[in-house]
Amino acid sequence: MKGEIASFLRRALKDQSGQTLHWAALLMVLMLGMGGLVLDIGHAYICYRELQASTDAAALAGAEALPGSTAASVATAYSSVSGNFNAFSNMTSVSMVSGYPKLLCLTTLKNQGMACVSPANANAIQVKQKASVPTIFIRVLSLFGINSAQSITIGATATASMRGAAPIPYNVAIIIDTTASMSSTDSDSNCSSSRISCALAGVEVLLQNLSPCAASLATCTVTSGVAANSVDRVSIFTFPNVTTSTTSSEYTCSGSPSTQAYTTPTPGASSYAPSGTTYQITGYLSDYRTSDTAASLNTSSYLTEATGGKSGCSGMQTPGGQGTYYAGVIYAAQASLVAQKTANPTSQNVMIILSDGDASTTSGHLSGILKANGLYPSLYDQCQQAVTAAAAATTAGTKVYTVAYGAEASGCSTDTPSITPCQTMQQMASSSQYFFSDYTATGGSSSCISASQPTTNLNQIFTQIAGDLTVARVIPDGTS
Repeated sequence: MKGEIASFLRRALKDQSGQTLHWAALLMVLMLGMGGLVLDIGHAYICYRELQASTDAAALAGAEALPGSTAASVATAYSSVSGNFNAFSNMTSVSMVSGYPKLLCLTTLKNQGMACVSPANANAIQVKQKASVPTIFIRVLSLFGINSAQSITIGATATASMRGAAPIPYNVAIIIDTTASMSSTDSDSNCSSSRISCALAGVEVLLQNLSPCAASLATCTVTSGVAANSVDRVSIFTFPNVTTSTTSSEYTCSGSPSTQAYTTPTPGASSYAPSGTTYQITGYLSDYRTSDTAASLNTSSYLTEATGGKSGCSGMQTPGGQGTYYAGVIYAAQASLVAQKTANPTSQNVMIILSDGDASTTSGHLSGILKANGLYPSLYDQCQQAVTAAAAATTAGTKVYTVAYGAEASGCSTDTPSITPCQTMQQMASSSQYFFSDYTATGGSSSCISASQPTTNLNQIFTQIAGDLTVARVIPDGTS
């Protein structure tokens, strides 16, 4: 009996069956842990890439809004913070790091011609976000008594300059009101000069911020006012129209322009070829600066002379004499832009209209066969005709910016139902963000406020428009 027991014990000690069970249990926990680690970290990495993409988008959006005062709020709107455009559900507690978005004035960019001007006083913006990514598999380890993270914290940073990417070529038609009212004095502290001088100073600011030719060129090669590698081409229009033989007086400071009754170009025309009288003062020129980085305007350019940028020449005059009527010049400018777009297929058309918004020309100052139903061309509903003309330009793909300069609380006396000058300018803009108002100008109504663009200084308004026409780019975060 004792022998049998001893034999059994010897066999039991030599039997290795079941030896791997405890190892398998241990390894299973380790394998599950490693698998969970891989999956959770992979998920966190995907979330990081999404967070970085949204941070880049927020920085670019904010940079596009520079030098406007809304740059930081625009950047936030395109962030992943809850309720914004790039918010997504697979991350919790996404937040903007305190102190961001941060407006920057970088010396490197200033040396490239990107000045830090008001209202933002910045040429770049930096966005920094952080988020908490909940774990799924790693937290299971806590069931086995192993301390494990319930979430993984990630962060992303992006810096963008207000411009510097490959620019979109723009065809810019600037419509300047030169009716008699523009000769009056604007005593507001923003300018304190004649209204036409204040307006032209703003246009000069625009020209200083547009790109005449490729940034890679040390000097623009110009022929007949157009650079060989032109980027932004600019033409100035005025109303009332003047005789073609006296348009040069607007940019040579010799003689005076002779106004004529408002002509009525055909809506939807593919080109503008005036005869005898014209709304167009200069052709589409790109010689306003000698290079993209030139700090001052080229005084040999008709554009510079027309805006009063040449010493001894005050620029465009205010002959008036024909009342105010918008629709004709809008259709003329749009037709010329269509022709420019055809000649430069990759370009974008832009129209900028500056005036007080009123329209009330009288019989004898509007040519053509007039209609009695208020449809173009007509002496009735003149402000609404302007809104319709601008809307047609927008529909055709043109960005229409309007600058209400001292728009009054009442006017547009020919319109039924009634519309105010301010409403006219607002409705002519392609969208609310393209409507600006200097309501502080003498005679302006304090009720004519742009909710999207609160700036009231004309120079700052044109700076913001120029900024809107630039193309932002992401730059290294450590750029100084």
